[in-house]
Amino acid sequence: MKQLSGFEPVAHSSLGLVTTSRITFKGDNYILELESGDTLSPVTVAYETYGRLSRNKDNAILVCHALTGDAHAAGHHTGEPGEKPGWWDLLIGPGKPLDTDRYFIICSNFLGGCKGTTGPTEINPATGKPYGLHFPFYTVKDMVKVQKWLVDYLDIEKLLAVIGGSLGGMQVLQWTISYPEVVAGALPIATTARMSPQAIAFNEVARQAIMSDPQWNFGLYEPDSQPASGLALARMIGHITYLSEEAMLKKFSRRFINGKNRGYRFEADFQVESYLHHQGSTFVNRFDANTYLYITRAMDYFDLHADYGSLKKAFSGCKSSFLVISFTSDWLFPEVCSQELVRALRMAGKNVSYCNMDSDQGHDAFLLPGNRMGEVVSGFLTRVQNEF
Repeated sequence: MKQLSGFEPVAHSSLGLVTTSRITFKGDNYILELESGDTLSPVTVAYETYGRLSRNKDNAILVCHALTGDAHAAGHHTGEPGEKPGWWDLLIGPGKPLDTDRYFIICSNFLGGCKGTTGPTEINPATGKPYGLHFPFYTVKDMVKVQKWLVDYLDIEKLLAVIGGSLGGMQVLQWTISYPEVVAGALPIATTARMSPQAIAFNEVARQAIMSDPQWNFGLYEPDSQPASGLALARMIGHITYLSEEAMLKKFSRRFINGKNRGYRFEADFQVESYLHHQGSTFVNRFDANTYLYITRAMDYFDLHADYGSLKKAFSGCKSSFLVISFTSDWLFPEVCSQELVRALRMAGKNVSYCNMDSDQGHDAFLLPGNRMGEVVSGFLTRVQNEF
């Protein structure tokens, strides 16, 4: 099938209907020892797969999602009019860069999520109630350990590639370090080896927005009455960091909601305000407040410098080929973060390519059409597959 020239939208429902599967890892062989010192068992993982695993099991690609993503990366669950496809449907499907006619794609909701994998919303076997804030703290390394359980369950000894953006890119980096023999190609996109103080600060303000909501009730809220105002505000704060000034100017400028007239009110008056309110209100309907607290803290704790002594030491045992991608307008994880990764990989003697994509879309560019990331990814995967 013809390869797409770039990161372009394709026909609706190109993958058709897909389903989410679940596997529960339990028993003495599956007691998850967390970096925090706590243990967790059993652990259920929600995941989706697309395409077919080759006879030699050498075409598997693991997709790692970002902060508020999930296992549903492509295709549709119902096929009803207006249903949104999976979060990376632009990239995954027949003839797309992650070509399901060539590759077997795996995407799981990571540990601590709220879309089917064990996390704060799931039932604690010890109490019969949701874990809430009794859920143990976990890290990116813990997420990757659970993903490895899933890959082993699928009877795959080596992954052709691991790919992900933002927090997904952190998981990619950790995969190459924790399981160097398993990953042939690594594609960390719009990511960093450690969060900057500014990024941690934004996460903390978002968490405080949630915890300051009276409905939060120290994490003891009922599932149908979570701290909606606080969670919506947290999403609004986060969403500002995902865009760029150029993107906001192009999309909203200083336009008012009601034409050119000032409303002289404190309710949303500018289009950009209305957009942020919409993002916040829709987010409350699909995400959990306690889960947001845990995931943002896991991002804060990710620090390859501190964990391994230096980035060069962190990557010294890696055996993967790398393609590092950044975006010119990403100010959350700016290009300097990716360039730091590339320098460390080269100092460690690793095979690494780097592409800084020209985009005005900000941090979220890896999720959006309008750039040529897809063909860069496609070319890298073809090269790794030929070498593999």
